[in-house]
Amino acid sequence: MSDVNWYALWVRSRQEFVSADELQRKGIETFLPSVSRVRQWKDRKKLVVFPLFPGYLFVHVAPDAEVFLNVVKTRGAVSLLGQEPGYPAPVDPQEIRSLRLMIDSGEPLDLYPQLQEGAAVRIKQGPLKGAQGVLAEKNDQRLFVVNVNILGRSIGMKIDAEDIERA
Repeated sequence: MSDVNWYALWVRSRQEFVSADELQRKGIETFLPSVSRVRQWKDRKKLVVFPLFPGYLFVHVAPDAEVFLNVVKTRGAVSLLGQEPGYPAPVDPQEIRSLRLMIDSGEPLDLYPQLQEGAAVRIKQGPLKGAQGVLAEKNDQRLFVVNVNILGRSIGMKIDAEDIERA
């Protein structure tokens, strides 16, 4: 069996957690980046978990047609993302690693459209040490942004200039 890769799986609206659970029951490793936010109703407040990239999750599988078919036959799954239909494109493992570091840090995250400009940077100290991304500015604040190229999306967090170096 070949090496395993990370792939982005497009799922039906609001089916991210259902699909991730079913894939895990099938023995497939998944990564569903999520964030907790407080939602208020008329009578109460509640901490609700939301997918960071609505409609998408990541699967760690071998590049094999039968495995891909098993993944897309999962409840809620639509298709694996790729440049050409029927040919899923692997996600850079460094993007997955950086996403995990950012989520595990517990710092507030913001979702941005994909950023093309900016210098490639790496965090050199602190809990995000080793994460790679792009330096951007928003409202006169420096942001560390990780692009997930296959999704065309990015997440960002405030970062101090002394914590980063060129990648």
